[in-house]
Amino acid sequence: QVQVVESGGGLVQSGGSLRLSCAASGSIFSLNAMGWYRQAPGKQRELVALLGSSGSTIYGNSVKGRFTISRDGAKDTVYLQMNNLRPEDTATYYCNVVVVVVSGRSGDYWGQGTQVTVAS
Repeated sequence: QVQVVESGGGLVQSGGSLRLSCAASGSIFSLNAMGWYRQAPGKQRELVALLGSSGSTIYGNSVKGRFTISRDGAKDTVYLQMNNLRPEDTATYYCNVVVVVVSGRSGDYWGQGTQVTVAS
């Protein structure tokens, strides 16, 4: 019903930048929130950044001041600009969207993940 596709991961040197994209499509009536989470091997999935429909944002403590979440509302796409990357940012990054579908039901959907590797 709802598809979530991430892109933009890759290998970057410490101090470098990457921009992740996440596009949501399908039977979406409204997008209530879009966010990025990450999971490193052996660790729990953690919040990176969250963007509400009102434009409010929440960032994980470890990325504040370095990462920026933004959205292209016309395309139902959310971006994560990651600057000054560190080796500890290495993880699989997942996009999550909270939507109301055209049937009226609400739910959240995950993308397949995109790998970010930061070399020291």
